[in-house]
Amino acid sequence: MTSDRPEGRTGTRRRTTAETDIAIAIDLDGAGTVEVSTGLPFFDHMLDQIGRHGGFDLEVKATGDLHVDSHHTVEDVGIALGEAFRDALGDKAGVRRFASGLYPLDEALIEVALDLSGRPFVVVDLPVNEALPLGNPPFNPQMAEHFLVSFATSAAITLHVTKRAGTNTHHLIEATFKGLARTLRDAVRVDGGGVPSTKGTLSPPPRR
Repeated sequence: MTSDRPEGRTGTRRRTTAETDIAIAIDLDGAGTVEVSTGLPFFDHMLDQIGRHGGFDLEVKATGDLHVDSHHTVEDVGIALGEAFRDALGDKAGVRRFASGLYPLDEALIEVALDLSGRPFVVVDLPVNEALPLGNPPFNPQMAEHFLVSFATSAAITLHVTKRAGTNTHHLIEATFKGLARTLRDAVRVDGGGVPSTKGTLSPPPRR
């Protein structure tokens, strides 16, 4: 039996610094199987949303200097996940490329729009209560935006996230991660044959 399912859309990344040690694997054509451990339970919960609602198999193992704060761990996971995602996309032949939607969670409503453009650009309008840390060890709500910027920049995508309604910080952030997952899922879907660009490529510019 033959299958139209894309083969080999996987990416891995290992990132080790004086502050963190990160190992990530992603399969864009998986079944939403997720194994995540970052030392930050709330962040783990948000990364789980990306895998499960994106339909990706995702493994994230991270250790970091949480005795300082959550910043380095969240940032480096975002960078490594973005790089692994970019590698998994390959030349992006046949992908839908664009996706957007409105994503509710109780009183919260988040708009997410993205383009697998190869040109990293991020606009985030997500005001949250920074004085309300989430989980134990605490996740600073401000780090949600920092993760989005780190991920989208490393993945070389254009990403817009806008709060439409909501007051509960947990709901706002969770709706954002679920919305990101669903738009990524739609954008990476293969429904054509060629690279969806008049330039003939969606590869990011060479690194300098």
